Amino acid sequence: MPNIHPTAVVAPGAELGDGVEVGAYSVIGPNVKIGPRTKIMPHVFVDGWTTLGSGCTVFPFASLGTQTQDLKYKGGAPRVEIGDRTTLREYVTVNQATNDGDVTKVGSDCHIMAYSHIAHDCIVGDGVIMANCATLAGHLVVEDFVGIGGLCGVHQFVRLGKMSYIGGCSKITQDIPPFMIADGTPLAVHTINSVGMTRRGVGEAAQALLTKAYKIIYRECMSTRQALEKIEAELEPVSEIQYLVAFIKASSRGIAK
Repeated sequence: MPNIHPTAVVAPGAELGDGVEVGAYSVIGPNVKIGPRTKIMPHVFVDGWTTLGSGCTVFPFASLGTQTQDLKYKGGAPRVEIGDRTTLREYVTVNQATNDGDVTKVGSDCHIMAYSHIAHDCIVGDGVIMANCATLAGHLVVEDFVGIGGLCGVHQFVRLGKMSYIGGCSKITQDIPPFMIADGTPLAVHTINSVGMTRRGVGEAAQALLTKAYKIIYRECMSTRQALEKIEAELEPVSEIQYLVAFIKASSRGIAK
């Protein structure tokens, strides 16, 4: 059974799983679904068509599922979906999508630190870490195991490739290729994310190939198209190299250089 503080307001229609805790003065809207063992601390606001998975923790003054800030919003039932075991710290905001039936999505095992903002229609993968005050504009794709430093601002429609890392206070206006470290304003890609890849089980051989790919893209003074042609011609097509090449080929905004 859920454990609801007497001062909390849980609207009729809300669905709370076994073991859910709702702290003092929190407000849960009528279309919210909260999975088992999720802890909602005091002074949290969850509204809209929002689903939280199991084992999540939401800290005070977080606001989830509120209306998009996109001026194109016309009503309907745009959604927010948050996976299992994700932590959302103080004052985090996650906005619903803009159009009826669309979704803003945050994966499982994410750690979203204080004052971070996830805007409408973002798709955030599993294991993502956003440090304090990191902000995502609308329609972003953040792939699995990305790290975003504090006070970063990410432009709408940008993609952050898996296992990439962005240093604090950076401004990101173009795609960050997977497995890379980027930092600064103006932003530059500096090297591969060897620490992050090692933690995720990417072996030394694959990392060595990614280092060669990085040097071809960023050190050899050729166009992106030429760099990809050289990578495909000269490097062993392990899965990480194939993923890197496919990500860059699919970029509509271009990659950060």
